[in-house]
Amino acid sequence: MIADVSKSNKIVVEKSTVPVKTAEAIEKILNHNSKGIDFQILSNPEFLAEGTAIQDLFNPDRVLIGGRETPEGQKAIEALRDVYAHWVPVDRIICTNLWSAELSKLAANAFLAQRISSVNAMSALCEATGADVSQVSHAVGKDTRIGPKFLNASVGFGGSCFQKDILNLVYICECNGLPEVANYWKQVIKINDYQKTRFVNRIVSSMFNTVSGKKIAILGFAFKKDTGDTRETPAIDVCKGLLGDKALLSIYDPQVNEEQIQRDLAMKKFDWDHPVHLQPMSPTSIKQVNVVWDAYAATKDAHGVCILTEWDEFKTLDYQRIYDNMRKPAFVFDGRNVVDEAKLRAIGFIVYSIGKPLDQWLKDMPAVA
Repeated sequence: MIADVSKSNKIVVEKSTVPVKTAEAIEKILNHNSKGIDFQILSNPEFLAEGTAIQDLFNPDRVLIGGRETPEGQKAIEALRDVYAHWVPVDRIICTNLWSAELSKLAANAFLAQRISSVNAMSALCEATGADVSQVSHAVGKDTRIGPKFLNASVGFGGSCFQKDILNLVYICECNGLPEVANYWKQVIKINDYQKTRFVNRIVSSMFNTVSGKKIAILGFAFKKDTGDTRETPAIDVCKGLLGDKALLSIYDPQVNEEQIQRDLAMKKFDWDHPVHLQPMSPTSIKQVNVVWDAYAATKDAHGVCILTEWDEFKTLDYQRIYDNMRKPAFVFDGRNVVDEAKLRAIGFIVYSIGKPLDQWLKDMPAVA
């Protein structure tokens, strides 16, 4: 389409996270339809995080521009650099070749996901030994070579990018005859899946080895706070695991509506990434799932509460009121380490927080079914 309507030389900027060598494919298509017009392709991946995208745009850590190492390519890079230079200090604008720019985006997401999987792997060891993952990650993060970010243990990472980009990286490694490197990155996803499975197994084993017919409140469905995005959210796998044992789920998220939750739980993995017309049109609603618009309604008469998104409001709920309206023994499974376990235990809850010393009740329960 670009080739059809172009009447003069063009710079085409690729913004999406794409398989490495996509720019080359775009270049070939345009050059074969060029009618004498010169097309320069630049890779300019965006590093905007959901929930802080505007801030990330105005004050980026870096801007990455990749282009051909030819005089025309360098000229195109300079043209785009001049646009960003209106608000981004020039020393934060990095100019590279095309493949470096495309691969840097995949590498950045893979490194971030790897940090989460690393601390989650440690959380399992902390539970087994009685260490506290918050104290361990704080101590590790004080090392200036490591730094404190992305070291919070949780039920797992989600979002549309991490898993997709790592699988993309795995595919590129395999295509280039690097199976050992591919297996290394696959392990980041395996630990993420293991963490979700471990969380479900903790819930089931704590509650007398079955959640069948028991009401479980799910607080939070989005993959992270301050966003309504549910793509690859760990909540999907946790909910499906509980539904597999016939639990009755009552779900509350301040930003995600019922239709989206029902669609996510009915959809096959990765169907969200297909065009809308290829997705299931109207998913059959799952009878064991009830979506409510208040944390207190979700937890009323529940046997257990699972916190799956770190929404700020979950830190300030009236847990005494929640406890009074729950079945006993009342369980809290904190997948984001947002609650004060000591306070909740004082109220009477049996609390499981990821990577924290185990409640007496949980000590004899197996972590893996």
